[in-house]
Amino acid sequence: MPLASIALKNLRRQKKRSMLLGSAIAFGVLIVTVIDGFAGAFMSNVSENVANIAAGHIFVSGAEQTASGKNLSVIRDDKILTEVLQKTGIPAKYISKRSTANGTLIYESRKAQTVVTGVDFSSETYLKDRLVLSQGSFEAMKDPQGLILSEKTAKKLNLEIGDRLLFQCTTLTGQQNVGDMTLVATTPDTGMLSGFSAYANLSHISELLNLGEGEYMSFGMYLPSLGGMDKYADAYHAELKTRALVRDRNEKDSSRSFAMGPMGMFFSPKKSDETWTGVRYRVTTLNEMLSPVQQIVAVLNGVSLGILLVLFLIIMVGILNTFRMIMYERIREIGTMRAVGMQRAQVRNLFLLEALFLALAGAVVGLAAAAVVMGVLSLFTLGTNSPLFMLLRGGHFSFKVPVWQAVENIAIIAALTLLAAFLPARSAARLLPAEALRATK
Repeated sequence: MPLASIALKNLRRQKKRSMLLGSAIAFGVLIVTVIDGFAGAFMSNVSENVANIAAGHIFVSGAEQTASGKNLSVIRDDKILTEVLQKTGIPAKYISKRSTANGTLIYESRKAQTVVTGVDFSSETYLKDRLVLSQGSFEAMKDPQGLILSEKTAKKLNLEIGDRLLFQCTTLTGQQNVGDMTLVATTPDTGMLSGFSAYANLSHISELLNLGEGEYMSFGMYLPSLGGMDKYADAYHAELKTRALVRDRNEKDSSRSFAMGPMGMFFSPKKSDETWTGVRYRVTTLNEMLSPVQQIVAVLNGVSLGILLVLFLIIMVGILNTFRMIMYERIREIGTMRAVGMQRAQVRNLFLLEALFLALAGAVVGLAAAAVVMGVLSLFTLGTNSPLFMLLRGGHFSFKVPVWQAVENIAIIAALTLLAAFLPARSAARLLPAEALRATK
């Protein structure tokens, strides 16, 4: 009879013990797989949510330098940018042109620091599908001074729909400016992003920033998916470099205006040690913006691996002790097999096969249980006002376990289980037939 068949038969005749060890393995796989699934979807969820807010996956920022060395974040003529887009054939679904002001909203005696993004609502029609309003309507943004705020900010200022307020900000060249605004709509709170959920008309924000007609700060390209983002950005950068002054893609920038450009978080102009004439562009991607998030994902993956190892080190102790008990219980059986011609290596491999089948069965059950748990969790709706909004997909938990990661976990589990069973298996293989047959147990 093949060793594999004998190993399976042995596992079946010790059902309680096999189920206990298999359940421990399955529990470990369940925990690790759920963590891996959350980490796997973490990056894509954050990327999609930020892409919706920043209105793009690839961004072009422009900078001019004054005689005093200050960097002014501005795009005055985007003809070259649109020509390069057409030349490279990047499949951009939408184009966004935005200006952003970091300032203070003032209503009666209340104040609130916020970032107001200027949007051309006539062209960014897709924003209406991605931005959820709790009160008011997009139609009200026909008011040139219309303002959309998060419920959290509106509540802080004690604002109601239709109230007029002031917005104080710094112009492109560093002067203070104040403009009137009217609250026309509110959005649900989105946790840490509530401070960036303020929208006004592009023309009004550009006017407050002292930008000319047709001038703005950030040119964004919204792709059909996250895939190929860096490849398209490299192609766009290469073509733009043949037509204008462009900063290298991998060159670090001390200028906050460039570094924060994609999110529209432009601050006061900063002096630079570098000098140039005219407009200098920089091409950035969502991936570059979210590099800290990628580090968080790496930490989550590391934590997952650590939990896997700790769990299975504990389980290994149980497997080691269990297989030692099995060896002592089967001493006479081992002696009989050795007496009829089974070699030492076959005895050792028999025990190792039992451990391997146990590990694989536990892993399969664990993966199935994890799929059920992740499926149930994904049914819960936390809503757009959840502090976890950035980590969710449409207000729901989502999970993504790469096949390679599942296979890697199973391989680690199998290796650790075999390692735990190796010492008892080797001891069983070294038993002399005569001594084993004389044993009473």
